[in-house]
Amino acid sequence: MAATTPDSQQGTAPAALAVGQGGIETHGIDHIPEGERHGRARELFGVWAAPNVSYLNLVVGGALILMGLSLWQSLAVIVAGNLCWALVGLLAVSGPAAGTPSEVITRAVFGIRGNRATVVLTGWFVSVCYLALNWAAGSLAAFALAAEAGITPGTPLKVVIIVAVAVATLAISVYGHATILRLYLPFTLVLTAVFTVLGGYVVARADWSYRPEQPLHGAALWAALAGGTALIASAPLSYNNSADFSRYLPTATSRWAVASWTAVGAFLPSVLFTALGAVAGTALDMTDPQAALVAVLPSWFRPLFLLAVVLGAIANNAMTAYSSGLALQAFGLRVRRSLSVALDGTLGIALTLYALLVSNFLDTVDNMLQLMVALLGPSMAVYAADILRRRNRYDGPALCDESATSPYWYRAGVHWPGITALAVGTVAATLCLATPDFTGPIAAALGGTDLSLPVGTLTAAALYLALGPRRPGTR
Repeated sequence: MAATTPDSQQGTAPAALAVGQGGIETHGIDHIPEGERHGRARELFGVWAAPNVSYLNLVVGGALILMGLSLWQSLAVIVAGNLCWALVGLLAVSGPAAGTPSEVITRAVFGIRGNRATVVLTGWFVSVCYLALNWAAGSLAAFALAAEAGITPGTPLKVVIIVAVAVATLAISVYGHATILRLYLPFTLVLTAVFTVLGGYVVARADWSYRPEQPLHGAALWAALAGGTALIASAPLSYNNSADFSRYLPTATSRWAVASWTAVGAFLPSVLFTALGAVAGTALDMTDPQAALVAVLPSWFRPLFLLAVVLGAIANNAMTAYSSGLALQAFGLRVRRSLSVALDGTLGIALTLYALLVSNFLDTVDNMLQLMVALLGPSMAVYAADILRRRNRYDGPALCDESATSPYWYRAGVHWPGITALAVGTVAATLCLATPDFTGPIAAALGGTDLSLPVGTLTAAALYLALGPRRPGTR
């Protein structure tokens, strides 16, 4: 008998309630019956566009200039790194096929028990870290907004602001899938309008022929290009949960439509607004991006910009918190999704306080995103390889069966080809890492060139395809 969760016991609920239309979404990690599937693939565009019209993209774009790249080198890196959104689109096609979230589909890759170990790292831990990073950015903007209103926020008010931003985020996450679909297209339009106006002020000051005072050459240039690409790619590689937002689509939905609307929805705003950050870096000091950007804006527009930063953080983190709650359930926590989201939100708030009061925000973002590539790249590569190997054929109800009779139990609950490929890919990527906090031996031998992204992903995917069962569903 399949193990159940409180949410999975709601499988017979009316479709409107099950997807959160007018109420809190009742489904958790359980299988979505065909009768409760709805919507069109094009709805995914707004879902993925809203969190990527973000201040964090501006920060990362400015960081490329600070790394010593020229403007045109930075723009090339931005396009190259964001091509990884194609992988996010590929992963999304497994949602309609299985009718379950990514955190459950990866049981096919790692086994029932093996998946619990991997999901807590690649799903839950990463999500909670990103909650803190995005809330830190949104809270800093909210502090500045208070200052614009003539209020100097002390520590008590800062805590209140952080909690308020978090509560707004978690409310969307708790209401769930249908609420995200309903809100994110309007969010996209509002955020795009504000950041487009911001872009006008930035472009007017841009130095289109910008070159650093000491241009990079040789090994130093290749190291900066590779590191910048890994930095940009870390954003799409953190979204190995794209099936979470496509699983309500009917099984017959075009795979191409699901993949393309997901990938394009994220790719376009990511490229545009990360590029805007790089353009800003040619004329502004992006070591403190918020202060630099606010300084060039007229007084009437500053509050709108700061509000947009807060809204962008909420949009980004609502998706992240939604998936982190599912990851906790997939790990084995037997609580409703709404409670698992609240638990993760509490931890995220604590980490946000640390990020704001203890560590440098820009350094935290830069270092963490680069380090995460060593784990997230191989994880996404193995998942993508499994979709291709199985030709996207998944048995949703069987994936929800956690007993030893499940076809995804494999040996003692572990699918060793998946675990082995992930472990070897992560080790290979780590050997090739080059970050301010850690440089692997291979990267050191190459003069600091970071090849963790191609080495980790290609190693993991190739090894999984070589070790995996020849026939889908075999043990």
